[in-house]
Amino acid sequence: MFPLLLTLLFTWSQAANSNTQAQIQRRDFFVTSDPGIRIYVREVFANPDIEPGPAIVLIHGARVPGVASFDLPVPGGSLAADLAARGFDVYVPDIRGYGRSTRPREMEDAPEAHAPLVRSNEAARDLAAVVDQLRRQRPRERIVLFGWATGGQWAGYYASAHPGKISALILLNSLYRGSSKHELIGRGSDLEDPAHPARFNATACGGYRWNDANSLLRPWDHSIPGEAKNAWRDRTVAEAYVREALASDPKSPMRTPPAFRSPCGALEDSFYLAIGRQLWDASLITVPTLVIASEHDFWSRPEDRQNLVDDLVHAPKVQLVTIPEATHFVHLDRPERGRDVLLKEVAAFALAN
Repeated sequence: MFPLLLTLLFTWSQAANSNTQAQIQRRDFFVTSDPGIRIYVREVFANPDIEPGPAIVLIHGARVPGVASFDLPVPGGSLAADLAARGFDVYVPDIRGYGRSTRPREMEDAPEAHAPLVRSNEAARDLAAVVDQLRRQRPRERIVLFGWATGGQWAGYYASAHPGKISALILLNSLYRGSSKHELIGRGSDLEDPAHPARFNATACGGYRWNDANSLLRPWDHSIPGEAKNAWRDRTVAEAYVREALASDPKSPMRTPPAFRSPCGALEDSFYLAIGRQLWDASLITVPTLVIASEHDFWSRPEDRQNLVDDLVHAPKVQLVTIPEATHFVHLDRPERGRDVLLKEVAAFALAN
């Protein structure tokens, strides 16, 4: 647990799953990254009176910040709480520009006024600040990084530059290095500069973008097979996902419809990965690594995952798991649609390493 020298914002609890009935608690605090950059972190744990288990850091993706991605206050909406109930001490940070972390001052200007903000090198510095703080407070304990989509790209980038600071790495539906073809964000998409092939089109996004409810649900809807979307995901979880994402930005209510900001640097990095470039080298990673793919993922491709596994030549253990019929949002889907499998795989790998 963190001492009082860290900023303690609030603590609250709720019942965990029916099997354990563990009391899940939260503590919110900040750590300092670069000068002037404060990174918000939520800690989720089951019982403050016993020695905590391994620490696992859950890293959000390109648009929706940490709490809205991993700790929704509805049943089936908190991967963090479910892992805490299994004995983990869970940490959910917001990378700069997202949620409650410091936003670059350029995000107060119009999006078109600046180049894409918050690239992978900056995200990795924010992760370094979080991991270093955890290592100071838990010097003898294991720290696992779990990254979803772009969060996996950031986690891999960090792990390749900081060998020895974490005990394991878990990447879910993440790009790495694939072919030059990607249906959504690669060559020929609106993210490619029409005047300069293979160059990111900065005018398609600017420094940051506004995201409304429809833009959040549309990719989730498209990734679910068939028309019965609520048979695949709980409507309450989907509504909480949208609600918490919109609430992450104080400027959201000023928009019509309400919308929140997310930096565009993640999109630029992803575009280059999607056309076959490589932003970080997995051969530099020296910890056990689990690569998880959803069968119906629209973000990562089979070649991303295979190239990643092939490049993990110095990882003492490499495991590749594909979750049948799961979507990109598997951690928010119904238990029988892959979420239970995800929890089982993540918990088993993190505890073993």
